[in-house]
Amino acid sequence: MSRTWSSPLRKRLPAGRDERPPPGRGRQNPLDMLKRRFHSGELGSVPVALGLLVVWIIFAGLNENFLSPRNLSNLSVDIVGIGMISTGVVFVLLLGEIDLSVGSVSGLAAAGFAVLNVIHGVPEGLALLLAVVAGTVIGAVQGFFFAKVGVPAFVVTLAGLLGWNGLMLYILGSSGTINLDDKGLVAMLTNYYFTNVAAAYGLAALGTAGYFLASYQDVRRRKAAGVPARPLREIVLRTGVLAVICLAAAAVLNEFHGLPLALLIFLVFLVGLDQVLRRTPYGRMVFALGGSVEASRRTGLNVDLVRISVFMVSGTMAAIGGLFLASRVTSATQTSGSGNLLMDAIAAAVIGGTSMFGGRGRTWSALLGVLVIQSIASGVALMGIQTAAQFMITGGVLLVAVVIDSLSRRAQKAHGRV
Repeated sequence: MSRTWSSPLRKRLPAGRDERPPPGRGRQNPLDMLKRRFHSGELGSVPVALGLLVVWIIFAGLNENFLSPRNLSNLSVDIVGIGMISTGVVFVLLLGEIDLSVGSVSGLAAAGFAVLNVIHGVPEGLALLLAVVAGTVIGAVQGFFFAKVGVPAFVVTLAGLLGWNGLMLYILGSSGTINLDDKGLVAMLTNYYFTNVAAAYGLAALGTAGYFLASYQDVRRRKAAGVPARPLREIVLRTGVLAVICLAAAAVLNEFHGLPLALLIFLVFLVGLDQVLRRTPYGRMVFALGGSVEASRRTGLNVDLVRISVFMVSGTMAAIGGLFLASRVTSATQTSGSGNLLMDAIAAAVIGGTSMFGGRGRTWSALLGVLVIQSIASGVALMGIQTAAQFMITGGVLLVAVVIDSLSRRAQKAHGRV
């Protein structure tokens, strides 16, 4: 959605067209640009990126093994399960709502897959598909009660948290644990690596090239529409930074086992769902509804359908995330989906930059946020510190993220952008 720049001092040509560059698009150094974005409430992913850098520097200084190829490779796999769940949560948060059932749905999907495949002999592919579809159906049911019946999302999903967890315990039976085939399809999700060095480097090059082409095409479209666009030098700079990060990550992964299949699948989901949100009419409807329900309804948008759909996305991603978590331990247990999984999934989305007030966020928020959370967990584990410290640190980071979100929203209101 384009944004109109206005100022009482702007220069107007006789034809009425304003050709003065909008704020932040002129010749400014990076520090001035950062200050402008801070005061206008458009920090984006800058705070979480800086926070992640600080976390890595601190733990690297405290333990030399933190930045080792083995630990970073394991970290890249550990983030996938929670990251998948958090990606679905982003869709719900974009409406200013919340889904408290994602942890229980992920555990139920894992348990359902285990029962179908191990107990009843259903082929892995079909059992996996049914488990994911179950998550979609659960999301549709919860979305129906929220959108059509009018039950608050908090209450509906809180009931789901309890109900789906109870159903998981019921289908697992008295044993409480079902071990998966450690050579099977689901187990391979987190245990398979592309050992050829070309895989990781190829993905890095493809991702960098894709980012540049997408950014360049976006600039061309915006210029053709007569709206402000990033200068080419900024795109080149961003692409260069991304290339360095991607190639460094590829080099580190190749120092261990290579490119993890789990990470590749996660990135594919992130890119695909990001395109859905930013490049499709459905994505624009989600953002519009998150901005104003009444305005969206007056424009003819099917509010109920969009509301149901985001909970379907959340349920689907929760089920997929649950399968990745089960793959990591090659089993489904009574503790699947419990513990701090729910809080981590929601916190990852918020820490990554998704607003709890709705209308602002991206799927990449899940990646950045879960990287922060899992980096803290990894650092704490390497140092042998009690888990309590991890909870306190994560809670502090979450509070800072919400404070930044609130200040950003206040700044946007001051500039007339909310």
